[in-house]
Amino acid sequence: MSDRPALPSFIAVVVAAGRGERALQELPKQFARHRGKPVVRHSVEALLAAGAGEVIVTIPEGMEGVATKALAGLEPVRLVVGAETRQGSVALALGAITNTPDAVLIHDAARPDLPHDVIHRLLDALAHYDGAIPVLPVVDSLALTDGTTMTGTAERESLRRVQTPQAFRTGAIQRAHAAWQGSLTAGDDAQVLAAAGGTVATVEGDEALHKLTFESDFAGEIPPIRVGTGFDVHRLAQGEELWLGGVQIPHDRGLAGHSDADVALHAITDAVLGAIGAGDIGSHFPPSDSRWRGASSDRFLSHAIDLAAQQAYRIGNIDLTIICEAPKIGPHRDAMRRRIAELAAVDMGAISVKATTTERLGFTGRGEGIAAQAVATLVRL
Repeated sequence: MSDRPALPSFIAVVVAAGRGERALQELPKQFARHRGKPVVRHSVEALLAAGAGEVIVTIPEGMEGVATKALAGLEPVRLVVGAETRQGSVALALGAITNTPDAVLIHDAARPDLPHDVIHRLLDALAHYDGAIPVLPVVDSLALTDGTTMTGTAERESLRRVQTPQAFRTGAIQRAHAAWQGSLTAGDDAQVLAAAGGTVATVEGDEALHKLTFESDFAGEIPPIRVGTGFDVHRLAQGEELWLGGVQIPHDRGLAGHSDADVALHAITDAVLGAIGAGDIGSHFPPSDSRWRGASSDRFLSHAIDLAAQQAYRIGNIDLTIICEAPKIGPHRDAMRRRIAELAAVDMGAISVKATTTERLGFTGRGEGIAAQAVATLVRL
């Protein structure tokens, strides 16, 4: 049992009310796509996963629809229209807090990568301080300038780069923002707290908390399309049910295997896994594991599709070919297409099911088994 004290309960404020014009994106940068999803969604998901009781997101006026779409399915999340300044936006979010938690984390939406270790260090520091900020050392030499020429130097040893999220005792940061002089400009919330006499600790930050600022920060997006192939074989045996493409088909024999041996869904599953570089069906559902004895292959395909979604991909289309002498596939083709489309959450028109024989050559030609091959195309969410 760990002796580490329990972390305080916290909510988070994600500041996403700016325009982000330097990033040169079609939308404000916090709603632009980055690694397959809107920038703001990355940090909101991370904060919820870290245990935030609620995330309040400040947004620009008129962007309610865009923000709602960007954060669809995440909860508990609230949107608050921000102010002209960052400090004003945060003050509005703090004023919207209802059930007062122990702590508030305030985070820039433009920092999509948020390591949980940083959050833990920040919350730990609140046991002794009113606030805490993540910082990194300055590694370059510093110069003072008049805009054109060097006028002096600064000692980098005493300077730190400040990141977000920044953590605060809830009451302390609320009082500090209420006391802030509106004519002043606050670079961050730690400055607001310090101006009110609060104590601010520094904890180790992380280079992963890089802030997206310029157009170059949005380069290197994930490919818009990925393609995978799959192939599977099962033997025909007496006393087994025959499942193909998620549909039970009347036949004198069925396919033998550790699961329901649906060779068609197995091939599709391998195609999806292959497209995202996630191994094969055996690595996720090993035949040695008794949990999968007789299991419906629907579960395997759904798992592969969920993994693809986690990498920001959805099914574009599936092309399946079943290789056998019997049974006849034609009468069941549309039922298979319909079931596969349901599992893949796509229109039936995106699913192709074909059948062929090997002209009585090989094990399929001799009626000893059935083979299937599939191609899956994934498209970026």
